[in-house]
Amino acid sequence: MLGAPFERRPAVTHTRIKQADFFLHGSRAGVLLVHGLTGTPAEMRFVGKGLHRAGFTVHGMQLAGHCGDEADLLRTGWRDWYRSVGEAADRLREQVDHLFVAGLSMGAVLALKLAADRPHEIDGVAAYGATFRYDGWSIPPIARLSFLLPLVTRLGLGRGQRFMESFPYGIKDERIRQRIAGSMLAGDSAAAGLPGNPWPSLAEFYQLASRMRRELGRVRAPCLVMHAAEDDVASVGNAHLVARGVRGPVETVLLDDSYHMITVDQQRDRVIACSADFFGRIVSGAAQRTAPAT
Repeated sequence: MLGAPFERRPAVTHTRIKQADFFLHGSRAGVLLVHGLTGTPAEMRFVGKGLHRAGFTVHGMQLAGHCGDEADLLRTGWRDWYRSVGEAADRLREQVDHLFVAGLSMGAVLALKLAADRPHEIDGVAAYGATFRYDGWSIPPIARLSFLLPLVTRLGLGRGQRFMESFPYGIKDERIRQRIAGSMLAGDSAAAGLPGNPWPSLAEFYQLASRMRRELGRVRAPCLVMHAAEDDVASVGNAHLVARGVRGPVETVLLDDSYHMITVDQQRDRVIACSADFFGRIVSGAAQRTAPAT
């Protein structure tokens, strides 16, 4: 996410990355969950548990460079993040017959790219709060210019700059916001992610988003697009971009009582219900097509 105007801080010393991914064994239908930039698998845990209760095998994977400190993140770029998604998909694929991928924010962009690159492996995609541009109502004007960062960083500028997270931190539910924001600001990146978005990492994100915008037409898998109508980080225009751009069947659900982090916010149960129903119908349809004629 993006928040307050940029801020310069002293370099952060390296710490060991914490392992925060999770795996829940279920049926032969599996869902790979992908978190967002500077985020953590914890932001996908509610949805993961709900999908597991619905019978799915679930892997909440961890993006390369995440769940450590800022220095860890800066050692990686979008190709590293995407490679870690592909490797996680390979591991999950060994255990399931149907493979789905769902992502939040930048994780949705990575999920869509996986579907574009692996049309014969991915049976369906759920894009939660898909983010191609940070243009929500809480984003200050200067942060809305962050799409220029690839050019800025190529000029060697902004290495020590970052956009800091700010209220409401993508969460409408006050109780959940206080807990997650408290962990984030206290430095627990494995539980709540980093409190700021380094300019070089944002530049990497925009390179990924620009590339994926051009590749949306290669996505042929069925897509569930879920987005908050009042998304504070990424406007609903991002959801419309996905719905218009992909070539597979699309179901769009706009949530009326959530902000950007719909996987943890007030309507997370609806996210779970819609996702389980969407994936379940794809599995049932595949079973009907392969059933022997009577």
